[in-house]
Amino acid sequence: MKPKKIAILAAMATAVFVASVAATCGNTTTRVENTGPNQPTGITVSGEGKATGKPDVAMITLGVSRLADSVDAARNGAAASLDAMIKSMTDNGVAKDDIKTVQFNISPEYDYSNGKQKLTGFRVSNVVSVKVRDIAKTSKVVDDAVTAGGNDVQVQSISFTIDNPEDLKTQARQAAVADAKSKAQTLAASTGVTVGDPMSISESSVVSPIPYAGDIRSGAGAAPATPIEPGTQDVTVSVSITWSIK
Repeated sequence: MKPKKIAILAAMATAVFVASVAATCGNTTTRVENTGPNQPTGITVSGEGKATGKPDVAMITLGVSRLADSVDAARNGAAASLDAMIKSMTDNGVAKDDIKTVQFNISPEYDYSNGKQKLTGFRVSNVVSVKVRDIAKTSKVVDDAVTAGGNDVQVQSISFTIDNPEDLKTQARQAAVADAKSKAQTLAASTGVTVGDPMSISESSVVSPIPYAGDIRSGAGAAPATPIEPGTQDVTVSVSITWSIK
């Protein structure tokens, strides 16, 4: 057979090989590549791994909002309430370095009834983000702060996270690689080839804070403590690996 005809048949065989694998996979994240004698040949697959742990940090966003006839009165009232809240939180063991201002706003408010604009006062909002490292004290920190702040208090959000998720990331990463390799071996066996060494690896990971959606109520007097449960948290790692084939 002439060399030119042999080359054409080889190219046709390669095309059939790629098309048959693509039809078998049906997934854009998995592909088998054989693009010619001068190009690397491999199987690209994605894998996912997950590890679960208990959150050890609570993140609270809370503050005050005070409406008054003048800016000074609104600002002074908001400052007094927030100072009391911050003192309450530090008395409960929250470090001053773990309390950070995230919003401060002064704005006029108007009444638009009867088709007229009437100034009703000035509102001052001051919001802080608080990291509670002793997660078992989250409910007490919130309740005492709400009590200290009085009627000006706003609790915007509570979420839970893992301060150092590296150990969980390692577990999830190992599971993701094992998942990818298993997929590659299955594809290789079904197409009559063998998996070789990895040629490229990419990774992405997600550690999502757990939001708390319950009601926040004052802990004053004999009122029951606000129930706050951190639950568990998942760390997810995704990898994309191209394995050589033999």
